[in-house]
Order: sequence, then structure tokens, then C-alpha cells
Amino acid sequence: MQKNLVNIFDTTLRDGEQVPGCKLETKQKLVIAERLDNLGVDIIEAGFPISSPGDFNSVVEISKIVKNASVCGLTRAVKKDIEVAAESLKNAYKPRIHTGIGTSDSHIKYKFKSNRKDILERAVAAVKYAKNYVEDIEFYAEDAGRTDNDFLALVCEKVINAGATVLNIPDTTGYCLPFEYGKKIKYLINNVPNIDKAIISCHCHNDLGLATANSIEGVINGARQIECTINGIGERAGNTSLEEVVMVLRQHNELNLDTNINSKLLYDTSQMVSELMGMIVQPNKAIVGSNAFAHSSGIHQDGVIKNRETYEIINPNDVGVNESAIVLTARSGRAALAFRAKNIGYNLSKIQLDKVYNEFLKFADIKKEITDNDLPRIIKLSNI
Repeated sequence: MQKNLVNIFDTTLRDGEQVPGCKLETKQKLVIAERLDNLGVDIIEAGFPISSPGDFNSVVEISKIVKNASVCGLTRAVKKDIEVAAESLKNAYKPRIHTGIGTSDSHIKYKFKSNRKDILERAVAAVKYAKNYVEDIEFYAEDAGRTDNDFLALVCEKVINAGATVLNIPDTTGYCLPFEYGKKIKYLINNVPNIDKAIISCHCHNDLGLATANSIEGVINGARQIECTINGIGERAGNTSLEEVVMVLRQHNELNLDTNINSKLLYDTSQMVSELMGMIVQPNKAIVGSNAFAHSSGIHQDGVIKNRETYEIINPNDVGVNESAIVLTARSGRAALAFRAKNIGYNLSKIQLDKVYNEFLKFADIKKEITDNDLPRIIKLSNI
């Protein structure tokens, strides 16, 4: 049975770049954009064109080189923003304008000092104006996670009538619990009469560590686009991690959902973005962290050596990692020591292994990690 496709909307170059210290030059953005296109991303949010001449130029240049993905420019619900975005996207093979406005009572009252009627009118006007320039219009209802569902459904209905093709339902502050976010998506599916004319998109932030879980709950309940970044980089605590949602959907066949992403490029892409942005990937980061496929506990090492799937649910090759790592520490057992020794040419008998292991523990209590360079010396000192 063919799986339902979830579009991947990558915002590494827009939301991801909002991290302090992560400003990229145009030529660096072009390198990342080309990789995202090869990775299989469906939509690349290239920037916020009106925000600066540099960002405008980056969107222009990215539009020229992307061959497969849609190229998207962000705007506010402001005519000038939309005009500048449209100009920056002129060379795009598949242009998309991403416009919107805050819809929660908090945003309406304190940010816009306005009312729901005015916000609704501004939302519709922005979509209609953007439609004069491109066919593909994504509307974002900022702070949708804290927006009253009835009003959110009304906004969605009206902007679809105005020409929106995608509805971005952001959990802007990362506040929602997964079941709440899923219920919100389900509510829109069931209560927006023209919802069949648009795709619902999940844009979740990681302030409570729930961005991936919320995005998955969103697509389970009917959304068909996830907005995410490489390594989960982004404003404050970050965005939904692209590599995480891709592999969650791929590992759980029962969901009958998948993406166009070539997962074998995930690790290399993660390293590229980390290097260009100067953002170190935490070692225990799911999927692409240096410890994601590393084992140092003796019990775990023994299990993985006998059968990798004992402690690994993902084949490291599937995400571009060559092999699992058996790391020798004071917590390692004889099986791991024998395995690593054999890899460098030492086939130890059980009696020999016992002697070497005793010597190994003396070293391991001093050093954090025993390397292949240490093993010959340890074996020599064991007098086997």
C-alpha cells in the first residue's frame, strides 16, 4: 500500500538562522540550499526578503539554483513585504509566498493592539494581495497553539477562500502538549468546511522539548506538511528537527506516512550545517549526534555485537553513519574488549582475555576512553 506523503518544509535558512551568532553569508546559504534540494526537501524557506538587503539577495540567488523544491519567502501581512518577497522569488522554479499574522488573543491585544475582526480582514487582504504575484500561498496563524479554535477555524476558512494553499498552524511558543496540538489539527480538519482545498502544516518550537512529538501528532491527525530545521536549530530552544521527524515516520510503518527525504544524507547534512553555522551538535542528539549509535555499557555492547537490533532501532547506514561504535570505557565488558582487540588483529582466548581485561580496567579507571592505540600496550603488559 502506498504511503501518504508528508511534505518537508525546511526553514534552516530562515528560522534556523535566527539563532544568535548563526548569521550566514549568501554563498554559505547557497551551499546549504543546494544540499537541501538534493536531500529531497519539498519546500525551502530561503529567508525573510524585506528584513535586509542581504536576505533579499540570498532569496534571489537561492531561487536561481534550486531545481526541485519550492522556494519560499516569508512576509508579514503587509503589502510592501509581499511585493519585496515576490520580487525576490522571480527566478524560482516553484515560488511560494509565506504570509500571515498573529491570531491569539495575546498577540491581538498586546502586539497589534487590535481586535479579531481587524486581524481577520488583514489576513484575508494579505493572502489576496500575495495571490496577485504567485499561485502558491502559505498562510501562518502565528501563535495558533494558543488561539481559540473557533476563531482559528474561521481564519482558516476565510484565507482559503482568499487563495491560501497551505495553512501553517504554529505552536509559536512551544507550549502545547502533543494531545492538545493533535486535537487542534483534528478540530480544523472537522470544522473548516473548505479544508480539502489546502494542506495543513505543523510548525512547532521546542521550548518544552516537544516539537518533534507535536509535529508527529499533527500529521497523525491530518496535517500533511512539517516545518523543521536541520539539527533542530532555531529561535530560543529551537525548531522541530528534520532528521527526527523523517526517521520517526520511516520507523513506524503503521502510521502509513513517509517523506521524500533521502535519509542516507542526513548525517552529512547535519555536519555541514553544524560547521557552517558554528553550532555544535550535542553528542546525545537523536539520529545525528556522535553518541546516537555509540555503546559503552558492557551489557549493551554484548547485545549489539551479537545482534545490532538488540539495542538499535535504526540501522546507522540508513542515516549515513558507517557503523555503530563500541566505545571502550570502565563500564565495558569482556565482549567489547575482545571485539575491539580482534579488529586490530588480536584473537584472544578466554584465559588471555581474562588477563587482558584485568589490565584494561586499570587503564580504563584512569582514562575516559580506551582507544585502539592503547590496546597493544595493555595486551603487552598483561604478559599473555
